[in-house]
Amino acid sequence: MSLSSFLQLIRWKNLVMIALIQMLFRYIYFPAFLVETALSNLNFSILVFTTLIIAAAGYIMNDIYDIEADIINKPNKVLVHRKVSKSKAHFLYNIFNSIGLLSGLYLAFIINNLPFVAIFVITVLLLKVYNSDLKKRPLIGNVLVSSLVSLSILIVGVFDIIPMVNEDNAIDQYHAFRVLIDYAAFAFMLMLLREMVKDAEDVNGDKKMNMKTLPILLGRKRTNTIIFSFSFVPLILITFYSFNSFSNVPFVLAYMLIVVLLPLLYFMTKILYSKTKKDYIKASKLLKIIMLLGMLSIVFISLTIYYADQ
Repeated sequence: MSLSSFLQLIRWKNLVMIALIQMLFRYIYFPAFLVETALSNLNFSILVFTTLIIAAAGYIMNDIYDIEADIINKPNKVLVHRKVSKSKAHFLYNIFNSIGLLSGLYLAFIINNLPFVAIFVITVLLLKVYNSDLKKRPLIGNVLVSSLVSLSILIVGVFDIIPMVNEDNAIDQYHAFRVLIDYAAFAFMLMLLREMVKDAEDVNGDKKMNMKTLPILLGRKRTNTIIFSFSFVPLILITFYSFNSFSNVPFVLAYMLIVVLLPLLYFMTKILYSKTKKDYIKASKLLKIIMLLGMLSIVFISLTIYYADQ
C-alpha cells in the first residue's frame, strides 16, 4: 500500500480539519479568555491524536462496507480491494481503534476521571453500528455521524476545561464550555446538511446496497426541498447568534454575516436546483468550506477580545 493510498483511506484532509479546529480552541480561544486547562501540551497532543486515530478507523470501516457502492459512486477512488486488501484494511481498523482506546484510557487517568474513557468506547461502537446498519436508514445515520463530528469539538472541553472547574472559576469555565457547545451545534447542523447532500450525490450506488436514504425514498427533488428548508435553521440561528453576541464588535459581526452567512445563502440557492452528481459534489464542498470559515471565526473573536484588553 502506497503512502498516497493510505492517506486517502484515512481521509487525511478531514482529519487535518478536525485537528485544526481543536487546536484553534486550545491555543487561540482559551488563552484569549484566560481559560484554565487541565492538559499539558503533550497530553493535549495525545487528545488530538486519539480523536484522529479513532476517526481514521471509522473512515477505514466505511470503505470496507461501501466497496460495492463506491464502485458505482466513485469508481476512480475505490481503495479497499483494489489498492488496499480487505484483510489489511481490517487489520488497520483494529489497530487504530486499539491504540485510540488505550490513549483514551491514559487521558482519562491523567485527568483523574476514568469513566470518561467511555466516550471513546461509545464512539468506536457507534461508528461500527453506523457503518454496518444505521447509514442505510433515512436520517438516523446522518444525525449520528453529525453528532460524532460535533463531539470532536466538545471533547476538548470535556478533557481540558471541566477537570479544572472549581468554586472560584466555575462561571468563566462553564462560559468557555458553552462557547464550545455553540460551535459544536454549528458543526452539527452544517454536517447534517452535508450528509444529506452526499446521500443525494451517492444515490445510484446506495440503491445497489439496498439503502433507504432520503433521496432513494423520496427522490432527489423532494430531498433538495428538505435540505433547503432545513438550511433555514442554521441561517436563522447564526444570524440571531451573531447580532446577539457581536453587535458591539463590528469586525466580528461583519465576518459572520459576509463570510459565513452569504455563502450559506448561496448554497441554499444552488441546492434547490441541483440535479446532477456534479451539482451535489459542488454543494458538498461548499458546505465544507462554510463549516471551516465558521470555525475560523473563533480566531477573529479571540484576537479582537485580546487586543481590546491590551
